[in-house]
Amino acid sequence: MSPEPVPERTGPETIGPCIARDDHGRDDRLQVTLFYKLTGVPGSEARNLVLQARDAWLKQGYKYNSSNKEDLSGPYPWVSMRTEPDDFWMEGITGVLDRAKGEGIATLKVRSPCFLPQGKSSTATTTDSVAMEVPQADDPTTRRALAHSSRIYDALQVGSAPTQPGEGLGTVRDESGASVHHTWSTPRLSEAETVRALARAQDSLRRTGWTVRHVPTGAGVPAVVALHPGEGTVVQLAPSTSGALRVAVTAPAFDPATEDV
Repeated sequence: MSPEPVPERTGPETIGPCIARDDHGRDDRLQVTLFYKLTGVPGSEARNLVLQARDAWLKQGYKYNSSNKEDLSGPYPWVSMRTEPDDFWMEGITGVLDRAKGEGIATLKVRSPCFLPQGKSSTATTTDSVAMEVPQADDPTTRRALAHSSRIYDALQVGSAPTQPGEGLGTVRDESGASVHHTWSTPRLSEAETVRALARAQDSLRRTGWTVRHVPTGAGVPAVVALHPGEGTVVQLAPSTSGALRVAVTAPAFDPATEDV
């Protein structure tokens, strides 16, 4: 890159379990994210750094996930790319520092595909490093996860199906800490019903400040992944090949001494 920035790295950080499989079997796969904030250059260069990242990714043969042509031509472009066939996802984002002066800061983000941690297998047990426990009902993180899940339920407007094996509420513990994971499914929907339900959920999430992205699925309709910028909570809405829409909310546990209950 020119001018050459100083990359400040954050992560890799676990963003929570992947959504349960279509057969509702247990799934101990994880995803991780890695951030690089590009510092040490004038704020006026942030836009160019993001576009240079895009050009470099295109030369590597990576594919667009999404981008907004109007955004790319503006002072604060962003771009989302993915690798093939291993399916890593990269984002180049221009954050605003001084809108009046057109200054920003460039950030690169990489998210891994779902993977099993070293030493684990698809038949992992609760004695492994990623364990599911039943959380306490009065736990603040549990209440937060259930509240987000309830708002997703209201936004989708399609109801819920009976709880399947592998669904429900659990506390996930791994090397990055603890989080509460709540999963459930809708009844079987037509593709048109799925698209409309996802559109309602996306609108609700965006209006309340969530960052929303799309992920290709085998079901044809892209899944929705949303991140709450303040909490780090992740919401996943994934169309299933069975026709159901699978919902997962992963809320990281906060220090009880600092959490605002």
